[in-house]
Amino acid sequence: MTITISEQAHKELFQEAEATTSLMPATDQSNQWDRICQYPPTLGQGLIRGIRLREGIWLSIYDYQLHDELVVRGSDYFQGLGFSFFLQGEYTYDDVLHEAGQHLVCGSGNEAAAVRKEFIKQRFLQIDVGLQPGVLRSFISDDSGELPPQLQHLVHSPEESSNWHLGTTTPVMQSIARQILHCPYQGISRRIDLESKALQLLALLVEQEIELHTERHTISTLKPGTLERIYYAREILLRHLDCPPSLSGLAQQVKLNEYTLKKGFHQVFGTTVFGYLHDYRLEQARLLLQAEDMKTSEVAQAVGFANRGYFAALFRQKFGLNPKEYRKQRTNDRW
Repeated sequence: MTITISEQAHKELFQEAEATTSLMPATDQSNQWDRICQYPPTLGQGLIRGIRLREGIWLSIYDYQLHDELVVRGSDYFQGLGFSFFLQGEYTYDDVLHEAGQHLVCGSGNEAAAVRKEFIKQRFLQIDVGLQPGVLRSFISDDSGELPPQLQHLVHSPEESSNWHLGTTTPVMQSIARQILHCPYQGISRRIDLESKALQLLALLVEQEIELHTERHTISTLKPGTLERIYYAREILLRHLDCPPSLSGLAQQVKLNEYTLKKGFHQVFGTTVFGYLHDYRLEQARLLLQAEDMKTSEVAQAVGFANRGYFAALFRQKFGLNPKEYRKQRTNDRW
């Protein structure tokens, strides 16, 4: 069975659920910044948690399962600046699949009417980070208050069209998202810890956006269709770190011949297809060693290396230290 409702009706169901919201039992009853409510019971079962980290920054966690397939027919509306991380489940938005392992970057502005379809028999787990454009400007604007050219596409007025795009969630982003879900603190300590994690995600996404738009600006000799397929090839690689396709298999997936893929990939990213994958794995491993106390074998597995010894040797070759030595050095530097 499929339930089809309007965006307005969908919003009203959530407002009804929010009206019955109670504070988390473990938090101070005077704190209104951390709230939890049930997912609208007519649609499914689960929880929604909303956390106001500071003025202009908030965090939302969605964890639910639908009773029936759900189709929401939207209408034009103003969309704020935000980022979504899909950890489990999938849905389509205007027939574009959004699934686990991806993140969504949404610029502010007027969002045109669209159709969202969510599926049953799956747990849907998502983390959203929302922020007002002024907060973004406070971190990275110049003296005149302007954002760097590579980030100006993220902020538009209600009269201008918004934009969004999907990206591949890196192992480091996934690690931070897990830490958000399993935050061990309560009260104000929880709020501080979650804000630091949200800002870490924001920093990683900003870095990714700057890199992406710088690359697109500097590559002018490739046809737009070819360029999109090369970026799609990179996305496939990053989503299959543990078992990447062969070069011929990758070329088939992105509908390019091997020569065009190899030449274009080197032109865009300055290295070979698997040279990029190799460097990406090791860089993500370095960041994971900084971000949390994972065992070396767990870090190796997270970035696609089955053999711990082989991983340690490659890590030393690239960074001059083995993973254990690198983590010890970073710990000493912090103190």
